[in-house]
Amino acid sequence: MPRTEQEGLFAAVDALLEQAAGVLPPPAERVRLRQAGSLTQTEVARALKVRRETVADWEAGRKEPRPPKRAAYVRLLEGLAARFPAAQPADPPEAPTGSAAVPPPATTPDPAESTATDEASHPESSDTARRSPAPRRPANQAAPASTAAPAPTDQRFRHGPLGVLDGDGTLYCAGGTVLTCPATTLPALVEWTLAESGLGAPRLHRHGRDSDPLIVITASAAQRLGLPPHLEDRRGLRLPDDHPVVRQLARRQWKLTRRGFGPWARVYRPVPAGGQRQCVQLAVLPWDALDARAWSNATELHPADLARALAVYATRVLTPRGSTAVTGLELMTALRPPTRAVRDEASGGWGSGPNPGALTCPVDPAPPEATPEHPVAQGWPKDQFLDEEAYQWVRDPALLDDAECLLPHAVGIDINTAFLAAASRLAVGIGGPAHVTRPAFDKKLPGCWLVDLSGIDLDPRLPSPFTSSGQRPTGPAWYATPTVAYAAELGHAVDPVEAYLRHETGAYLDPWHDRLRTAYLATMADLGVPTDRDVDERAFLAAMEQHRETDPATACVLSAVKSTVKGGIGKLRERPQGRGYRDGQRWPALERPTWRPDIRAAVISKARVNMHRKMANVAKATGRYPLAVLSDCVVYPSPGRSPLDFLPLTPEGRVLPGTFRLGANPGAAKLEGVQDMAWAVDLMEQGHNPARHIKGGDAVLDEGE
Repeated sequence: MPRTEQEGLFAAVDALLEQAAGVLPPPAERVRLRQAGSLTQTEVARALKVRRETVADWEAGRKEPRPPKRAAYVRLLEGLAARFPAAQPADPPEAPTGSAAVPPPATTPDPAESTATDEASHPESSDTARRSPAPRRPANQAAPASTAAPAPTDQRFRHGPLGVLDGDGTLYCAGGTVLTCPATTLPALVEWTLAESGLGAPRLHRHGRDSDPLIVITASAAQRLGLPPHLEDRRGLRLPDDHPVVRQLARRQWKLTRRGFGPWARVYRPVPAGGQRQCVQLAVLPWDALDARAWSNATELHPADLARALAVYATRVLTPRGSTAVTGLELMTALRPPTRAVRDEASGGWGSGPNPGALTCPVDPAPPEATPEHPVAQGWPKDQFLDEEAYQWVRDPALLDDAECLLPHAVGIDINTAFLAAASRLAVGIGGPAHVTRPAFDKKLPGCWLVDLSGIDLDPRLPSPFTSSGQRPTGPAWYATPTVAYAAELGHAVDPVEAYLRHETGAYLDPWHDRLRTAYLATMADLGVPTDRDVDERAFLAAMEQHRETDPATACVLSAVKSTVKGGIGKLRERPQGRGYRDGQRWPALERPTWRPDIRAAVISKARVNMHRKMANVAKATGRYPLAVLSDCVVYPSPGRSPLDFLPLTPEGRVLPGTFRLGANPGAAKLEGVQDMAWAVDLMEQGHNPARHIKGGDAVLDEGE
């Protein structure tokens, strides 16, 4: 055989061997291994020299890596698997805290002092927990296999993260599992949950803590346990301390957090030195634990379907810790815990130390970043606060031309999870601010800048990118870095007078973005919406017309995921509550590392700039201008009822890149609603915002607050 022919055959064989290099684990295991290694999709993508979306596709099972990337990806997963093996049923229990075999958790706070979850090793189930017949379910509410929560690999939590308790003692869990709970009192329910339920969820980060089991109590179960059907204290939203249920818990040495026994209650015992966490979370449905604004009609679901929806959310996002806003904030901490276990080289023991890249301690904001009631803002000029908020803008009706008014339709399009898209690869400050005078602007430094952008003259048919009202600035003002960077991008010189800057930076929100993006797209796919980036836009619009009717339980999950994004960003600047508060006093939220109004401002600033950039590109390509903008919804005059009738298209009939691309991905757009153009003009002339009503009802502006 000629040498050249033999070399060719060897090369072909080598290519086959490379293609077959290693066996990829299932998609869910790929995600687990990356998260166990505290790696983001972005970090993996950079190492393998691919796009982050490609890594997301690999982890979702939509695509498979090809040579030569495949061999490198397999090597990464094999290395992670060697360091973080999956728990097996036959494995011995996890070593107790303080064991020489396993470093202890960095801290073990009581639930009363922290909402972060602790590591827990619950005893194995006894004979009391049994698999019962299939749950009672209306025939038209069968659970699609695609939306079932994956089987847990950690046998401590073999029945999933949570259960929905019905009045007959039936506990509906993930995967269709049904347990019988004999408890008829709250103390007995808590003790049975910890001892026999097999509920809970493993940590999302190796320095984090396992999620406490969650019991969701239906109205009939509340009656069985002696809870009232409604909370009489509508302001405090808690049972009085002398209520029989609260006294029952106290007699059994169970404690409640400072929030007391409300719609979301934590029942715990203090953790002794070297002991294990004992904590159960309760959600009382008749007390509006699942807010319809976030969870849609979840409380109307059959308990089995509700358990399925909540388990999917818990698996893809996090076991609910309260409202979706609270859960969104807790997810940040769960993915980047503030502390880690650190070995003392001198003593050989373990202690607590800061976790690099995390928010490790509370820091006060700069005065312009604070809210007016904050202690550092007392005496600060009222007109000198950072005003990075979502758009609320309506074009002056006098700027409408006859051609626009004669168009038949006003079409609203909405940006998918705009705040989530803005959080991607966003550099934020890790530590506190430093005051600087006459700084040179640096778009890589997060912070706020005092700069005069009032001299920038832009088309009045577009909202100003520098204010939430869309009106042109009237003088110097404080702006977050993305806003000033956009002014420079537009070709204008920026000359800051002073700034508060953070020199220790990082992409703190990247793991949060990656997890929620994956959860959002997986849920959209469950509802039959194509999620490929190159999806046919007409097919996408057609799928969106009926996606909420596909499965009510999954539609509730989608609503909750979107609410988690906005609520989590809003919680970064939680305001004081209570009638007794006085300006200048500190309030509890200030004592957590995640009270960071500067991060919230940067996310909203970037989202608003992204929206303006798309509108400017549409105007440049088509000469069309928006009628109104409300947060992430923009309304355009249109000759037809579809966004494809007014958006700029390529010769192939696709929406022009750089404008409002249609699709399911965060940052892409979807149809929000259609109304008559005459209707929109009438609202504008009355001073109302058509974007608020484009769906045919009163849309609620959600600025992430």
